[in-house]
This record gives sequence, C-alpha cells and structure tokens, in this order.
Amino acid sequence: MLQTMPNATVGESLYAQFVNPQWVRLLDALQMNVHYTRCSGAELYTADGRTITDFNSGYCVHNIGHNHPRAIAAIKDELDKEGPAMLQSHVPVLAGQLAARLCKLAGGRLSKVFFGSSGSEGVEAAIKFARAHTGRSGILGASGGFHGLTCGALSLMTNDFWRKGFGLLLPDTEFIPYGNVQDLEIKLATKSFAAFILEPIQSEAGVIMPSRDYLANVQKLCRKYKTLFVLDEVQTGFYRTGSFLAAHQFGADADMVVLAKAISGGLVPCGAVLMSDDICKSVYSSIQRSLVHTSTFSENGLAMRAGLVTLDILEEEQLGPRAAIAGEGLRRALTERLEKYEMFGEVRGAGLLDAVEFKPPRTLKLRLAFETFRKIHPALFGQMLVMHLFRDHGILSQVCGNDFMVLKISPPLTISDAQLERFVTALDQTVDLVHNSSSFWSEAIKIGQRLFRSM
Repeated sequence: MLQTMPNATVGESLYAQFVNPQWVRLLDALQMNVHYTRCSGAELYTADGRTITDFNSGYCVHNIGHNHPRAIAAIKDELDKEGPAMLQSHVPVLAGQLAARLCKLAGGRLSKVFFGSSGSEGVEAAIKFARAHTGRSGILGASGGFHGLTCGALSLMTNDFWRKGFGLLLPDTEFIPYGNVQDLEIKLATKSFAAFILEPIQSEAGVIMPSRDYLANVQKLCRKYKTLFVLDEVQTGFYRTGSFLAAHQFGADADMVVLAKAISGGLVPCGAVLMSDDICKSVYSSIQRSLVHTSTFSENGLAMRAGLVTLDILEEEQLGPRAAIAGEGLRRALTERLEKYEMFGEVRGAGLLDAVEFKPPRTLKLRLAFETFRKIHPALFGQMLVMHLFRDHGILSQVCGNDFMVLKISPPLTISDAQLERFVTALDQTVDLVHNSSSFWSEAIKIGQRLFRSM
C-alpha cells in the first residue's frame, strides 16, 4: 500500500504514525499542511505550485534566509574534506575561530565560549556554570520569559501551558516581573541567587520591549549582589534587532550570553554560551575537570563551518543595518494601516523582531463572537489570523507562544521591501475581514469546535 502512495503522502503518514499525530491534525485543521519542495531566501515553494513568503523564519533561525548558497557551499566543502567532524579527542580548529569572532562581536567581558546544539542546552549550561561560579543554587527568572523546554530551561518559565504535566522541575527557581528593578533588588539582596536569566526583549511574551535603562539597572544590581547577569539572546541575537546582540542597544554588558537559532544559517543545529574568563575558570578549573561539561555534538566541524560562513554573510551583506531600517519602516506602515481597526492594539519591536498586538473588541457584535472564540480555546483568534494569512495571502506567520493575541513578525533579514509591503497589505485585508465579515467568525467557530472540543 505504501509503495503506491506519493512520497510526500507516505512520509506524512509515517510521521503521523510514528512521531506526532496531533501536530499533523492541527496543521490539517488550519489548512497549513502543505508539502514544501524548495526553500530559498524568504520564499517557500510548495508541491501544488504555491509560493509562500516566510514571516516566521523558524522562530528566528533563518536570519540569512533559507538555504543561502554560500552557506550550502561551505558545508559541502567541509564534507568533501572528510575531516574530523566529531572526533572528541582533538582540538577543533574551527571552534576556536568561531569562538574568537563571537567574542569580538559580543564584546564586553565575554571572552570564552561553550558550544552546544540548541538554545535550551545553552540555558542548561548557563545554570550549571552560574552555580559553579557563585556557589549558590538559586536561579532567578522574569515572568513571561521563554527559555526552552528541557527541564532546567522550563523551570525558568511561568506559563503553565508549557509546564503542566511534567512534574517537579528545578528547585530554587523564583520569578520577578519583567521590567521591575525594585522587586529584583529585594530578591538579589538575599544573596541566594547564582544568576538572573532573562531575555533582553521578551519574544514569546509578545515582543515586550524593556525601558531604555532597564538592562543597565539590572546589570548594576547583579554586580552589587554578586549574582551573574545572564542574557538569553537565542531569538534576538545575530543582528535580528539591528545590532549583533539586542543588549548592545541598551548598554548592557552581561556575564553570560546564550546564543543559538541563527548561529549556523538554519542548516546545522548549533548553540553557544559566551561567558567571562572567570566563569570559564570556575568550571574548567583543572586538567581533571577539563571534561566536566561537554556535549557529543559540541564543536562539530559542520556546525562550526556553518557558523563562520553565517557571520560572513551577515556582515558582508550588511543585514544588521538592513534589519534596523526595514523594521522601522515596517512598524510605521503597519501602524498607519491598522490603527483604524477596533481590535488593533499596537505595533512594537526592534529591527525585524516585531509584533502586532490585538485586543478584545468593544462593540457587541464583535464581542459576542470573540467571547465564543475564547471559550473554545484562547489561541483560536490568533490561529485564525495565521490561517487566513497563509491560505488567502501566502504568508507564513505565527502568534507568540506566551500571548496568543500577539502576531509575531520575524522574516529573514534578507526580506525585500516588496515582500514587506505585501505583508502589510495582507494583514490589513485580514484584519478588515475580522471586522467586517461574519464568515471569519463562523468558519473559525466550526474549526475550533471540531478541533479543540474533541481534544
């Protein structure tokens, strides 16, 4: 039977059978289950002849665009060399080269690098390193943050959606409101926390921007109470917000910075933790402890080569300045086009990490339909926006993971002005449909009842 089915259909059937059937079911319901045959730049090409423009970038993975030809060529060249990709018993030269460039770009006190395979793994390393350096066990996080789904990283998140069902997580973790320095000082004054770990811009909370002096004040308090200041720049790094690190825009000099996602051009899993020399010495303190924290895929040749060429592309194509200019224009255009709508809240962001926040309607007609949505599932309204943008306009997007009323906008930094304008028009037309067509609400209610009430 399988041999008579098209290859894509076979693969989907096997995925549903052996991996995650609920994911297939969700994509089917949202009419987003398509077979992509080729991805290039910001465009995704489907088997049925459609072209989808990517405004999600794999959650900020594809900063240099999909399948950049220079990145592919570099990886092919590395494979052709047949060198020591993961020998585990040598000094990986490419890892040294990539670490040096990352430290130079990040600046400040960051002078050593641990490489891993993901942002979550990086957060786990930061927790361990902070405890080793300070001798304290407590870890402080900001409410609303998103740091990954491994147990330690998950312990630093407050949203019960991600935590529920997984039992007890890491002990000695506490939270304060993002942006609140008064509560931060009260916590730090106990001198029980090894690190305060937070995102400079809270991406999944709705692209929440800090005040101009927040990160500098956090840094000052952490230094005062000898708690490590750790920034999770997994989504905000690699020029996503215009500067190499988002922290650079706020004058922050962290003790550790976690990087991942865009580090290797979206082609090879890779992550990195940048730290001060003193922190590194606290972990790798002797020859006996030179292997005390390692990872099988750390420093592998393909990831390191991909990281080096990604930095080349980002710098030579001036994608940081591109993100800053394009993002400013996008936020201005979206505000101008959407401010006439009742459910529009605001546009916010930095560079090409942006968001449109929607708010519950005031008028009775819209409010009744919206409350029906909310009762079915709190994510239904946002997912219907995503579905219509995809189905009707060929735009791939997604809502924020910790705020379903916020549409996140994070295209490749290579996105063109014409593609940005097409997105603005598509979102304008979709939001107009929300306000002026009963079909948006009736179709969504049927989908929601069929999908969520049977879960």
